[in-house]
Amino acid sequence: ALEGVGLVILDEFHERSLESDLGLALTLHGRALFREDDPLRLLPMSATLDGDAVAALLGGVPVVRCEGRRFPVATHYGDARRTDDDPCARTVATVRRVLAGEPGSVLVFLPGRREIRRVAEALEPLAAPDLEILPLHGDLDLAAQHRIIDPPAEGTRKVVLATSIAESSLTIDGIRVVVDAGLSRLPAFDPVTGMTRLTTRPLSRAASEQRAGRAGRLEPGSCYRLWSETQQAQLLPATPPEILQADLAPLALQLLRWGVDDPGELAWLDPPPAAAFAQARDLLRDLGAAEQLAQGWRLTPHGEAMAALPAHPRLAHLLLRGADTGLARLACDLAALLSERDPYRGREADVLHRLALLRPSGKRGAASHLRRLTGRFRDLLGSRAADDRPDADDPVWAGFLLACAYPERIARRRGAGPGYRLANGRGATLAEHDPLNGSEWLAVASLGGHAGQASDRIHLAAELDPALFDAGLGDLVVAAEHAGWDGERLVARRERRVGALLLDARPLDAPPPGAYRDALIKRVHREGLGLLAWPDPLAQLRNRVRLLRGLDLAEGKSTAWPDLDDAALLKTLETWLGPALDGVTSLAALRGLDTRALLMNLLPWPLPRELDALAPERVEAPSGSRIRVDYAVDPPVLAVKLQEMFGCRETPRVANGQVALVVHLLSPAGRPLQVTRDLAGFWVNGYPEVRREMRGRYPKHPWPVDPLTAVPTARTKRTGAR
Repeated sequence: ALEGVGLVILDEFHERSLESDLGLALTLHGRALFREDDPLRLLPMSATLDGDAVAALLGGVPVVRCEGRRFPVATHYGDARRTDDDPCARTVATVRRVLAGEPGSVLVFLPGRREIRRVAEALEPLAAPDLEILPLHGDLDLAAQHRIIDPPAEGTRKVVLATSIAESSLTIDGIRVVVDAGLSRLPAFDPVTGMTRLTTRPLSRAASEQRAGRAGRLEPGSCYRLWSETQQAQLLPATPPEILQADLAPLALQLLRWGVDDPGELAWLDPPPAAAFAQARDLLRDLGAAEQLAQGWRLTPHGEAMAALPAHPRLAHLLLRGADTGLARLACDLAALLSERDPYRGREADVLHRLALLRPSGKRGAASHLRRLTGRFRDLLGSRAADDRPDADDPVWAGFLLACAYPERIARRRGAGPGYRLANGRGATLAEHDPLNGSEWLAVASLGGHAGQASDRIHLAAELDPALFDAGLGDLVVAAEHAGWDGERLVARRERRVGALLLDARPLDAPPPGAYRDALIKRVHREGLGLLAWPDPLAQLRNRVRLLRGLDLAEGKSTAWPDLDDAALLKTLETWLGPALDGVTSLAALRGLDTRALLMNLLPWPLPRELDALAPERVEAPSGSRIRVDYAVDPPVLAVKLQEMFGCRETPRVANGQVALVVHLLSPAGRPLQVTRDLAGFWVNGYPEVRREMRGRYPKHPWPVDPLTAVPTARTKRTGAR
């Protein structure tokens, strides 16, 4: 309720972090609930804020603009950036040119640590007593950052190589020139994989202005942009808000703690995406933090304890499970490792090697920072950070705690081949010579790759003892009885699974009710109707029904005729195929089913009788022969010898006369002489020419001058007859 608080300030609000958006939404909600009689004011602030949009969300409040003191910054653009450009090489060349032609210190913006390291190595030969090359990124401790941002000594200058941390989070004294590579590395959550991946992309116009402004804090300065002025105009106006592309598990946890399970209850500048929020809520359920009741979602007591810890829900769950199992020290060490960028990424993936660095005898440097984090996590646990169990140093517990935090990333080796399958169904691999490659089971904490790839690279993991699935990880195991395939035969078994991973299976004497039927239907869905027998007459039957479905008939409207096309039959397998699957336990038995009878069951009475009347399989020719109609084409085809149609003045029709057949008039050898839907016109216009050509070729067959008065026949003439 913020009793005693009159004003909430949200500074640098243009960054649109997940925390600032959530803070604004909860403050607005809390003000509406608790502060009707005691107004609470809000003040979002930023140098590049879209003030009108925020003002509208706050109910049309005034926008106050204060220009402050700024010095002019001369902007210099480079050549147009191409996708295959090396940003580091362009940056190094520009910094060399700036140092030769501009006074003062230089702030260089690069997307990440990798690029900072490459540029620093390339500029190292320029370092001198009067010129320092200084990397600056978020992994430096506060003391190291202060040494960089303090004013340079008299007569010296510095080149600071920074990530976006230097856009607005801190000010570096003495900077007069900015060199901007124009790239940002931002996290993007992929709901398909459940992974947050860092992606490098062009910065926004707002961010570019924020960066350029760093050159004009104390005196006139210059900004060198490594892209063209045309490309500047094409940049996004602002960096997309984190809420649209972030892992929403922390937000979902805090909303449930607030008592809101539907984000739509709150006012947002950009509401959380529904799919990402649903996935976040599912993760909380899997971690035991939330449960779904008839009246909605709510936190469990374990979830309440997680929400009280200032850590990602995965790490909060890991810490609490560690405390509950006497593994508090190990849990705090792991939480420290997982909450920071891995300082040893690129080496072998085993987390045990990182843990060794956190022990008192471990190396200094990055390990010192991680040890301080470990201490903070122990302070957060307070009394729950009890003495560790006697076997806390057993390597098995690292895998156990990682599996607790990342249950969907439990991995099992794929047979005898390389690679692993994760519990979420995705594939993953270790580096070729990584010692963990021999492990059957892994608990994976960190993966990398691209969303479109079928397999990710494992960067951080621990070996996992499958015996834990019978003890500490038993809540992750789902047991089910079902039918599975052994080649072309069905067998019943009881399986235990961890997500998509098969833990073990044993045969059953009898399958669960309906299990064989379900397995057969799933296989037909997967592989298609070709698993059943489809004799040629069945295609004719389906085509006859298809013809009648498309017509408005005097007897039986088109809606009365079922859809027997493949897509419709696959969609309704349970209806027409399911009842016939009792006792079917193999693909051979499936192919032995009477599919014609199954399809005819889909024709309610009197449709079978109407089918024969409206779309007969055969029609009677004037000769008395019953000729098969080919319904595979539209309109249907009647292929008949010409002599059998003598005397027929009208083209044969089906479907109550609505559909004229295409008549293929055949020679005595069965070859088409004429194709027509106008039989009367053929006798007048086409037949004389056919008669002239054919009577010499087939003299034993009748070719009368007047076919309409001739006797239709399937026979030849008597010997010697003209």
